[in-house]
This record gives sequence, C-alpha cells and structure tokens, in this order.
Amino acid sequence: MEQWELEFEWLRIRHLVKDSLSAKDLPDLKGILFLIGVQEYGRVQSEFSKEEKRDLMHVAVCSLLEDDGYYVFKGRDHDGWPHWEINKKIEAADVDEQELILKKKIIEYFDKNAVNENA
Repeated sequence: MEQWELEFEWLRIRHLVKDSLSAKDLPDLKGILFLIGVQEYGRVQSEFSKEEKRDLMHVAVCSLLEDDGYYVFKGRDHDGWPHWEINKKIEAADVDEQELILKKKIIEYFDKNAVNENA
C-alpha cells in the first residue's frame, strides 16, 4: 500500500468511527485502539479506570498483531480479560513505524469486520 493510500484509508476509518459514534471530532490512534480493545474484551461498561483503558489498548494491539504471529492467544482470565503471549518481536525501527504498522492492521480489522458501511 502506497503512503497516499494508507493516509486515505486511515482517514476513512477515522470518519467511519466518528460517524458511528456521532462524535464531534475524529478519533486518534489511541481512541481507535481503545474501541477495538472494548470490542475484543466483549464487555461494555459505562466507565473504565485509567488502568483498564491502558489494558484495553493492549488487548487491541495483541488482537491486531495476532494474525501476523506476533502474539498467541492464551485464553481469558476469571474476569473475562483476554491474554496473549509474545511469539516474536516486532521489527519496527521507531515509534512512527510502529504506528504505521498499527494503522495498517486497524484498516484490515475494520475491513474484515465491516458489516456494511452504507447500511
């Protein structure tokens, strides 16, 4: 995927999330990771603690990178939280490259899990 395609698709996902939540502003990477984490956790609550929000973003990252073999799902604990084990290290040079990888995986996640954007 070329850089302009990635930027276009990333903006499309941000607008999709904004519109589906009737939000005023476009969500950032952390906000979208949080939402994916909630989806993967499978439990909606009215509030999450700061630690739970961090954990939900970690759940999202593990879930997104599982298909590429970076993490292996180990199961859920007694509270229903999913857990993964690191399988291989991510070969990203810096934070920008890590964000690029996550954005690509988020685009794939939304495309794979989209029911129908036009419905």
